[in-house]
Amino acid sequence: MNLFFERDLRLSRRQLFGKAASGLSVVALAAMLQEEAAGQDKTLGIPGLPGVPHFAPKAKRVVVLWQGGAPSQVDLFDYKPGLEAHRLEDLPDSIRRTSRLSTMTSGQREFPVLPAIRPFRQYGESGMWLSELLPHIGSIADDVCLVKSMHTEAVNHAPGVTFFLTGSQIPGRPSFGAWAAYGLGSVSSELPAFVVMTSADREKTCGQLFYDYYWGSGFLPSKYQGVRFRGEGDPVLYLTDPPGMSRELKRELLDDIGELDRQRFADFGDPEIETRVAQYEMAFKMQTSVPELLDISKEPTSVLEMYGADVHRNGSYARNCLIARRLLERGVRFVQLMHAGWDQHLNLSTQLAIQCQDTDQPSAALVKDLKQRGLLDDTIVLWAGEFGRTVFVQGDVTRPNGHGRDHFGACYSLWVAGGGFKGGLSYGETDDFCYGVAKDPVHVHDMQATLMNQLGIDHKRLTYKYQGRDFRLTDVAGEVVAGIIK
Repeated sequence: MNLFFERDLRLSRRQLFGKAASGLSVVALAAMLQEEAAGQDKTLGIPGLPGVPHFAPKAKRVVVLWQGGAPSQVDLFDYKPGLEAHRLEDLPDSIRRTSRLSTMTSGQREFPVLPAIRPFRQYGESGMWLSELLPHIGSIADDVCLVKSMHTEAVNHAPGVTFFLTGSQIPGRPSFGAWAAYGLGSVSSELPAFVVMTSADREKTCGQLFYDYYWGSGFLPSKYQGVRFRGEGDPVLYLTDPPGMSRELKRELLDDIGELDRQRFADFGDPEIETRVAQYEMAFKMQTSVPELLDISKEPTSVLEMYGADVHRNGSYARNCLIARRLLERGVRFVQLMHAGWDQHLNLSTQLAIQCQDTDQPSAALVKDLKQRGLLDDTIVLWAGEFGRTVFVQGDVTRPNGHGRDHFGACYSLWVAGGGFKGGLSYGETDDFCYGVAKDPVHVHDMQATLMNQLGIDHKRLTYKYQGRDFRLTDVAGEVVAGIIK
């Protein structure tokens, strides 16, 4: 959908006829009247756009399980038994020269092939091949769509994450969650449409940072940005009132501030004023809804055990997965869990297993939990990182904590469950050396387009005009991957 500037769409009649009697303003008025005629539910946290979704959606909500640092597809997802015959042989030049490398290994003189460090086995009725390091994800294999032919242009972390989550390697674009909130709005009036939580491996082996623009609203109004829940202290900054501030006094204060803001908005029509009013009101409601949300004491023991012992530790990946389920069932549209720890350049032989122990069980538990509650069918669960890892060794393979794998974007794997994606499917193939896509390539923009399609959104029509151009999540590319959806 091509829209005029947000400010023009939000103009009141008084602003419109009193300040801007132009052809553009008449169009803006028509859009505003169309929204009123649609009778949108004003009790929603954020109303969606008129005409969105564009068609019947398969999914209503999304949870992204972001594995920051880039999990190794060679060791976890892309079964290549033939690599054993080439163990520690130099990767042929004819293969290696076809793909872009980071500066950390582009100057290596030797590129010895390292097969998967742990055996693979088949899981589920589908017989999906996964590493034995992922037994819990293996237990949901028949619900998982494993895409092994992903590829991206990025070879460094921040550009790679930014590209997947915003559609551009350069910061400044709206994130996927912001686009979803903008187009579809929020189901809940007590919680934000878009919530983010972060975690990291206990050893803090991954030095990558999580930047706010990974869940930012870019040039969209800031009310669509993700709200971060912290694992320590107040879950949301400034949510707790200062000493001496009663609930009643806070309500009176917000009413007075809101009246001043509404008068300001009547004069200028700036959507950021509306955002400020909405955020004050949401924060007031969250003072009640968030403590209840984060209190897991009433969860059945069986559910807590399903997520693993780490669920009892504030800020852990397991705890965040459980909170994600509680957010989704309370109407939050988009939940994004950002977990660091997969950047295993020199500690692959030790840290990969630890990272899998921390994330395998909670990831699978979230899928099972949603399925048991009847929510998986219309919830997309996406497990992904920014790219993959090289099949050749980085560092000294004779040292247990002195070797690993470098960044690699030419081929990697991710999985998605629920939301109309085909379960028990392994889609796409890489070449014999896991160094390039051999069949059914899926670009980052293709995956973005497919995810939006399942939400009932035509990725080419959900646009926002900024600096004279209509922008969208998929930029100027992307095709829906029909082979992975029902």
